[in-house]
Amino acid sequence: MRKLYVLLMLPVLVVLVHGYAAVPAARAADNGNWSVYPASPPRSAGGTSTEPGRRPYFYLSADPGTTLTDRVTVTNKTAAPRTFRLYAADAYNTERDGGFAVRARSEKQRGVGAWATLDRERVTVPANSSVTVPYTLAVPEGAEPGDHPGAVVALDERVRPSTGSVAVGIQQAVGARVYLRVGGPTVPALSVENVELTHQQPLVPGTGESSALISYTLHNRGNVTLNPKVALKAEGLFGRDLLSRELTKIPSELLPRQKIRLTERWSGAPRLEWGEVRLTASARDVRESAGASFFALPWLVAVVLAAALAGAGVWARLRLRRPGVLRGA
Repeated sequence: MRKLYVLLMLPVLVVLVHGYAAVPAARAADNGNWSVYPASPPRSAGGTSTEPGRRPYFYLSADPGTTLTDRVTVTNKTAAPRTFRLYAADAYNTERDGGFAVRARSEKQRGVGAWATLDRERVTVPANSSVTVPYTLAVPEGAEPGDHPGAVVALDERVRPSTGSVAVGIQQAVGARVYLRVGGPTVPALSVENVELTHQQPLVPGTGESSALISYTLHNRGNVTLNPKVALKAEGLFGRDLLSRELTKIPSELLPRQKIRLTERWSGAPRLEWGEVRLTASARDVRESAGASFFALPWLVAVVLAAALAGAGVWARLRLRRPGVLRGA
């Protein structure tokens, strides 16, 4: 039976292999059965509080060669004890939609996943109770400056069969995000790459809607997390404005050195046009654009033109084969 890991970083449940994609929310990571969140800092009176929501994520900063200490709380919301495997992992953007995801425990870790050590690898949490576990994060001397996102994960190691027709084992995990910034120069850099446009037109003009699919790669080439915005503009022959809009299907966070492939549907794209589409990506202190030319031609017109050109070619060859033409008569 193959294992399918379900990693829940936030309340929306999405099934992925070794990862979870979600939109940020200012509350503890929770799947309804258990939650994981940073333990609250000591109160001014000297007591401590483990109320969720005080810190939705771990926001940490350190210079290379320093060690941080913190605590993570795991809350069991069920009526029976549960045992979890605790580990730290690096984060990345998923290829599917650019969502926030973390590496599996078995994968190679290079940042938070390699530097963080929990005091306990496994913890049993009684029913309707919480357990807080300290951990240390040792940033090596040669650590690269900038952002190193990750998570502290509580994995239920029990493998449960799926309810579908495919024989897949399911494991669930919940992770509290870690946003670590290592001291040193920060370099924001963003680019738009490999812009492509594919037309989808009805076979017979006037019988359906024409559309186009615009594909492009959004690439964070720097060492800090960016919150990108992307604007789409299309111009036709002689600079006529055909389309101008802000895109909404953009990841809220593009992590350092990550690239994602995105698509945008252009409904009502022109059937007969020669122009260019241009995408402009912007974030803090950066703005870059890239485009691609396109030539829209209805299928039926294209077929007729191709047939006419083919017929002209045949006629020209036949004419050249006539004896009088070959002798120059």
